[in-house]
Amino acid sequence: MSNPDLPSKPRDLAPLFLVPVLALAMLPLIGSFPTWLTLTVAGLAMGMMIFIMASGLTLVFGLMDVLNFGHGAFVAVGAYAATMVLLPKKGWLEIDSLWMNLGVLGLALVVAMLVTAVLGWAFERLIIMPVYGQHLKQILITMGGMIVAEQIIGVIWGAEQVPLPLPESLRGAIFIGDAAIEKYRLIAVVVGIFVFLSMFLILNRTKLGLLIRAGVENGEMVEALGYRIRRLFVAVFAAGSALAGLGGVMWGLYKETLTAAMGSEVMVMVFIVVIIGGLGSVGGCFIGALLMALVTNYAGFLAPKFALVSNIALMMAILLWRPAGMYAIGRRGA
Repeated sequence: MSNPDLPSKPRDLAPLFLVPVLALAMLPLIGSFPTWLTLTVAGLAMGMMIFIMASGLTLVFGLMDVLNFGHGAFVAVGAYAATMVLLPKKGWLEIDSLWMNLGVLGLALVVAMLVTAVLGWAFERLIIMPVYGQHLKQILITMGGMIVAEQIIGVIWGAEQVPLPLPESLRGAIFIGDAAIEKYRLIAVVVGIFVFLSMFLILNRTKLGLLIRAGVENGEMVEALGYRIRRLFVAVFAAGSALAGLGGVMWGLYKETLTAAMGSEVMVMVFIVVIIGGLGSVGGCFIGALLMALVTNYAGFLAPKFALVSNIALMMAILLWRPAGMYAIGRRGA
């Protein structure tokens, strides 16, 4: 129980207002409410998918102090693993039945997360474990791992693009007045919110989350209490890899095509989100992903040429305001 005589740490609420302030500021510039609503929902959906992919990376860095530049490999492997369900069951996806489509899609997501979790466990045991605490070696060896993974994907699934069409019931749009909201984007928003709330509750409201955070601060103390902190960290890495796989499936369905290089292609966006959110901050990562996606959508409509550099411009603006990101996590030894 906290002592009421001790001053409480003030809550940092400023970053929470960035997304609504940006959205409202764009309304008069866009001029049309239906167009603004369509762009905003599309941006939120895109942001949720980026967050799902980035959340695993920020989780691994924030709790394990590991810079995993091979994170994109898990994104690609997850998307391709889902095809083992989606392609054989293609006929079921072409039936206009929401529950049947969601059932097949849900099974594909589970398979993708299981495959990437197992791959993440092996990757941590074989690649990451020998270089704990050595950031330069982590960067080099994980980048090499992503290059190797792309080649293995090409060997197993081929070098050609793999089409990944949306389920029939998730095609098309729902109209709110004159605003068209794509059905799949609504699903992406729901999944993104579910992932964020689950991560927040597990890390802050469960014994497992308490042990993990305690292990980050003082691993020896947690070991002395009889807990195998190394096993907890392996579980964290596997969970982060599974989230990357989930994000890869969502992104693949969003693009409706898969390539072996899709993981490396999204890594720039993922790292920008992790940096502006604050290395290791799940909440900052969530806000950063939404900001980046909204800025990209609005810029693409208002100033298409600026959209090409909008992500870098956003990162520069955030880092000029807060050099350590919106919600920086203190590192051990700092």
